Amino acid sequence: MPGRYSALPAVIHFVSAALGAALGSRMLTSSELLQLLCLIRMIRITTIHQSRVPGTQISILERQIFDFLGYQWAPILTNFVHIIAVILGLFGTVQFRPRYVTGYAVWLVIWVTWNVFIICFYLEVGDLSKDTDLIMTFNISMHRSWWMENGPGCRVTPVTPPPSWAPEDHRYISISGCLLEYQYVEVSQSALQVILALAGFIYACYVVKLISEEEDSFDFIGGFDSYGYQGPQKTSHLQLQPMYMSK
Repeated sequence: MPGRYSALPAVIHFVSAALGAALGSRMLTSSELLQLLCLIRMIRITTIHQSRVPGTQISILERQIFDFLGYQWAPILTNFVHIIAVILGLFGTVQFRPRYVTGYAVWLVIWVTWNVFIICFYLEVGDLSKDTDLIMTFNISMHRSWWMENGPGCRVTPVTPPPSWAPEDHRYISISGCLLEYQYVEVSQSALQVILALAGFIYACYVVKLISEEEDSFDFIGGFDSYGYQGPQKTSHLQLQPMYMSK
């Protein structure tokens, strides 16, 4: 089955078959041509995925870095799971294993749901409040988004003396002059992830469909190993006669 083979052994097989056909002065059979067409489609699937993954990985790694700087533990864990899912999706595409790609598509549904929740959280939809510590930091710290103090144009001014209720290991500051409030930066990042996830979901469904079609076609023609090259056989025109040994 093609799901158990990488593209490299298939390439080697068809190169050797083509050389054998050239040396044997014969054309490739229809089965070998059909296998070659299937191989080209498989390589195209891998190429499409490899061309799409860098943008996805860069965007999520950028988000992971800024979440680390802001001690946002819930997004950090979720981003880590997403990175693992992207790697498994790439592996499933390269190795033609639709289960991995299907699992990647299922995770994308969860990923979209999480990012929609982040958007609602920072926009304070309903009873949600962006000042809640429990959701983003698991109530471990009072840290906020890194963009709160480091957004474009933001000026941070320490407030002295700090209020009596402020923890000793935290500073009390005033932020002003931001060209873009931190919640809108977080919302824009989540919106970008939603767009990439929707494109990835459509792509994953397309890849699963192509792999299923290739598996059906390989089952029909017998797979890679069923049609090895066989050189031209010489037929003999001599007629063999039985021999009788006298005692």
